[in-house]
Amino acid sequence: MTTDTTAKTDRKTSVRRPHAWIWAALAGIVSAAALLAVAEALAALVARSASPILAVGSFIVDIVPRPLKELAITLFGESDKIALLAGVGLGAAVAAAVAGVLEYRFRFVGVVLLGIGGILATAAIVTRTGAGALSWLPPVAGTIAGVLVLMLAMVRLRRWVAAATAQNVEATGTDRRHFLLFTGLTAVGAVVVGVGARVLNAATSSVAAARDALRLPAARSTVTVPADANWEIDGLSPIITPNADFYRVDTALSVPNVDPTTWRLSIEGMVDNPIELSFDDLVNMGLDEYGVTLTCVSNEVGGDLVGNAIWTGLPIRDVLRMAGVQADADMVLSESVDGFTASTPLSSLTDDNLDAIFAVAMNGEPLPFEHGFPVRMVVPGLYGYVSATKWVTKLTVTRFDKDEAYWTPRGYAAQAPIKMSSRVDTPKIGTPIAAGPVVVAGMAWAQPIGVEKVEVSIDNGEWQQTQLSTPINAQSWVQWKFDWTAEAGTHYIAVRATDAQGNVQIQDQAPIAPDGSSGWQRTLVTVS
Repeated sequence: MTTDTTAKTDRKTSVRRPHAWIWAALAGIVSAAALLAVAEALAALVARSASPILAVGSFIVDIVPRPLKELAITLFGESDKIALLAGVGLGAAVAAAVAGVLEYRFRFVGVVLLGIGGILATAAIVTRTGAGALSWLPPVAGTIAGVLVLMLAMVRLRRWVAAATAQNVEATGTDRRHFLLFTGLTAVGAVVVGVGARVLNAATSSVAAARDALRLPAARSTVTVPADANWEIDGLSPIITPNADFYRVDTALSVPNVDPTTWRLSIEGMVDNPIELSFDDLVNMGLDEYGVTLTCVSNEVGGDLVGNAIWTGLPIRDVLRMAGVQADADMVLSESVDGFTASTPLSSLTDDNLDAIFAVAMNGEPLPFEHGFPVRMVVPGLYGYVSATKWVTKLTVTRFDKDEAYWTPRGYAAQAPIKMSSRVDTPKIGTPIAAGPVVVAGMAWAQPIGVEKVEVSIDNGEWQQTQLSTPINAQSWVQWKFDWTAEAGTHYIAVRATDAQGNVQIQDQAPIAPDGSSGWQRTLVTVS
């Protein structure tokens, strides 16, 4: 018994060395979290737009090649911004982990990499449109905090590894606790501070309250939706798209919060009288309602990046007349508060027969934030990237041979009239239907001329005319339906539209770049 006890007492206790590279990677990620938390907290206090993740994400949006932009919209649709931010976050986490490992292996190398990341984030923030005098402070302070956390974490990790290597049981346990406690508390603190800062940023904004309290003057004229304009058919889009369902495609990762009491619209460039208008100046000129369909250039044949709304606003031509447009101008470069620009033909904004407007309300309520509150442009017959500027703050009257807009150097046409199109809403691809009577239905639009007829072809057979709903006007889309006796098997349904001037929808297939997709949609339907 004595011998066994002595053997146990003399036997060395083996201490397992930690997997240092795993803990170093964790320290790098925690350091990056501390950087972001401090930056977000200071941004909430001194510069709301100085978020490193949003700034870097916006920079990526600006430089991403056109094919990747089209792929993102195809894969993620209106969730492309969420996917981008997730990708930026994942990339930042991987880079931070690498910085942590390098800092453990090569002292100060990881610190330098983290500092470079902070410098790049600072550059992305201070070069954005609307950056303030203190926009540099949040990312710089965040970078300093992140560097300090990484250095302190590495001191504790190296002590832990050294104690384990020396087989010092007591020191190993103490140093392990110190490292885990430091990184754990820092991680929790970063999450609490970072999330809290974003919540504070949103909660302290007065813009939401200003929108809720906004009372617009009554419209002088209203849009009457004919009784037979909207058929309630299962799967068919409504003639008026609810605000919550209206598509959103823009370059803003964070929706701008613009206070209508401080918002200003400037008209400058090739004008006789440069002017600046407040929100009250604009709405007091008189408001009217307009039914207008908007379409994104990224809308594929048969796609859903299109919607129709009743907009309340005033003609852009009235404001341009106040400024006195010079005779040799042919383009208006509109600019958003976040720096986005669009090139619109001057003729589309001054035509008395085309309702190009500054919109302040959408379907009976002030514009939703994501759709341009407090003021946006709505121009019938042009794709949104050359006309429908949200959060608009400036119009520069100029020429196409002198200026270009955001998307032009990225491979899109400077001028882009909407191509007439039609689509099948029901039956839907991939949803089998029962044999017998079936209602085939969908939407068609031909701005600013209007749809004259819509035809369908079953299995490449002859074209048969459909029934159209009563149009709101020529600038809004229209529903169509066709009664079909479906037989068991697989069938193709093709659709095409004809406008009021007798032009038939383009049959040739074309991609969305440079000026919008074209082609007849052919829908595969399985009948059981």
